[in-house]
Amino acid sequence: MIRLSRGEIVAAVRRALAEDTGSGDATTLATVPTTLAARGRVVAREPLVLAGIEFAQAAFRLQHRRVRCQPLVRDGDRVSRGQAVLEVAGPARALLTAERVALNFLQRLSGVATLTARYVKAVAGTRARVLDTRKTTPGWRRFEKYAVVCGGGENHRMGLHDLILIKDNHREALREAAPNPIAAAVRRARARFPGLVIEVEADTLEEVEQAVGAGADVILLDNMSLAAMRRAVRRVAGRARLEASGGITLASVGAIARTGVDCISVGALTHSARAVDLALDFLR
Repeated sequence: MIRLSRGEIVAAVRRALAEDTGSGDATTLATVPTTLAARGRVVAREPLVLAGIEFAQAAFRLQHRRVRCQPLVRDGDRVSRGQAVLEVAGPARALLTAERVALNFLQRLSGVATLTARYVKAVAGTRARVLDTRKTTPGWRRFEKYAVVCGGGENHRMGLHDLILIKDNHREALREAAPNPIAAAVRRARARFPGLVIEVEADTLEEVEQAVGAGADVILLDNMSLAAMRRAVRRVAGRARLEASGGITLASVGAIARTGVDCISVGALTHSARAVDLALDFLR
C-alpha cells in the first residue's frame, strides 16, 4: 500500500491553498472579524468510503496555529449519509479560508475510494482483483492510487519505471522483428531489466499464445469478449497471470471476473470517479 508522508501531503495542500487564496480571501477578510471563533463539522451528504482526511486537516491547520481538528473516522471507513467525519474549531477566518481546499481533497479522493469499493463489491466471490491504471490526474497519481487502496482495490504499476508493459504501439514499432514482435520485445526487456515483471498486451488469442511462448509474466487481455477471455484462461492454464482491461464498467466487471482472470484493471477508478458530496457545517 502507498504510504503518503506528512511532507508530501502538506506540500500539496500548500500549493492548493496558494492557488485558491492568491493575495487573500477577500470575502472573509472584509466580513469576518479577526477575533471571531467558530466550530464546524465536515458531514457526508451521501454514503461513501472516506479517503483524504489528513489533507483536510492540513488545510485547516495551515491557516492558523490555533485551529484544532478531530477526525471522527479513518481513511477506508464506510460513512453513512449525515455522518460527521471531521470536527474543526478555531479562528473563523481560518476555517472559512481553508474550507474549499479541504473539501476538494476529501471529495475527490473519497470519490475514487467510493467508486473503487463498488467495483470490488461487484467482483466479490471471484478470484479477480481490481487494479487501477496510469490514467490519473497529473501530479495527483500517488494520492489517487492511495484512494484506490482505501476503497479495497490494488495498485498496478506506479509509472513507466517499475513494470514492463509491452503494448500495441511497442509491437507495431517492432513489426519486422523475428520471430514475432512480442517475442522480440520480451527478449529485449528481459535482457535490459531482468528484475522487472514483464506484461504483454494481447488483442487476440494468437497474441496470447505468443506471449506465453515468450515467457511473459502477465498477459493483458485487451478489449476481448467474454468467450475469448474464457478461452484464454483455459489455454494459458496458469502459465502466466491474466489481466482483463479495456472499457470495463460496473455493469460488465462481474461477468469479466467470472471468466477466471486473475485481475481486472479499470481506468475509470481514477479518470472518471465522481467527487462525492461532503460539506462543512458551522455549529451554533
